[in-house]
Amino acid sequence: MSVRVARIGKPHGVRGEVTVELFTDDPQARFAPGSVLSVQRARGGRRGQDTAPNGREPLAVESLTVTGHRWNKDVLVARFEEISDRTAAEAARGLELFAEVADLPLEDDEWHQDDLLGLAAVDLTRDEARIGTVKALIQGSAQDLLEITPQGGGRSVLIPFVAEIVPEVDLDRGLVLVTPPPGLLELGEAE
Repeated sequence: MSVRVARIGKPHGVRGEVTVELFTDDPQARFAPGSVLSVQRARGGRRGQDTAPNGREPLAVESLTVTGHRWNKDVLVARFEEISDRTAAEAARGLELFAEVADLPLEDDEWHQDDLLGLAAVDLTRDEARIGTVKALIQGSAQDLLEITPQGGGRSVLIPFVAEIVPEVDLDRGLVLVTPPPGLLELGEAE
């Protein structure tokens, strides 16, 4: 199983360095020299799109090997063995990077993102009435959010993934148990 750890952003300089948008809480480990990250095209692009976001032919690789990284203010700048110049960096723009999930034991209140996707979200304040299905886990600096696709369709709902609002995740039953305060499901609608 693999998890999305970053998306390649703009080139940084002329020697193939790229900025990365992080989706991991451990960039030091994920971008350690020698780490190999698998590559996929960014989700949400146009169907049949065969170009990078900048209009260039996308970089044709299945994985990238980290040769180093550094911080430029709050932005991680990474170097990869397969990206040696600005042209290759431009072609890599928009690619998503994935890492294998370590087989480390998790705490009782920790889950891998892939474990949560597709689970039914139910409202404990309404006798487990189904809210919808977990579409994504959005990692934030203050707190994570669960993106829920509503039962009857419509716009996604964002629910803070904190113990007060999501007291339990029951993987055996395939449920995320939610106790939303009044108005949260209406206020948390994603655009």
